[in-house]
Amino acid sequence: MSKEEGYIKFQCDWEEKPFYFPGEQFEYINGWRQELYNQDLIGAYENGIGFGNLSIRIENTCCFIISGSATGNFRRLNKSHYAKVIDYSLKNNYVKCIGGTKGSSESLTHAAVYESAPTINAVIHTHNKMMWNQLINKEPTTAPEAEFGTPELAFEMKRLLSNTQTLERQLIVMGGHEEGIITFGKDLEEAGKVLMNYQKQIANPK
Repeated sequence: MSKEEGYIKFQCDWEEKPFYFPGEQFEYINGWRQELYNQDLIGAYENGIGFGNLSIRIENTCCFIISGSATGNFRRLNKSHYAKVIDYSLKNNYVKCIGGTKGSSESLTHAAVYESAPTINAVIHTHNKMMWNQLINKEPTTAPEAEFGTPELAFEMKRLLSNTQTLERQLIVMGGHEEGIITFGKDLEEAGKVLMNYQKQIANPK
């Protein structure tokens, strides 16, 4: 296992092949992805780097389906733009996935959330500078030294989620990943509602 800049380099074991992805399940996650894209909560920066993704847990497992790496550049997605994470190691910064695209290092953040609470079945990761500036250190926030794409960040997520207050707030600010916001819930409706409620509150303060 190689190390760079003091942390374990992300490793993705990706097998490019289709996985069982029922049409109803695809329409569900992709409909929410489209809604988030339309609101600029998932997308790409001017330099072409994509941001944001979402996932749903596969029932009664720690496996999950997640929008794939670098898909923020696409206005609309199809089944080949999703990956199924079938194994992972937070400690070793490792993900094993199948699908038409690979899971990104963001997959481990989602994995840490699912591992922390069996009641969580959906995770949304977005970038929003205004929200991030307003919520950092006011809502549950990961340590600033826990950088994006590191095991430290995954374990920070687990540390925060061991607190019932974090589970109740259903939001985590990524202190070492500027603009990064995580929301979660029993389904995408719940996770999305939390995100959009915060967005409305910040855009229209009383």
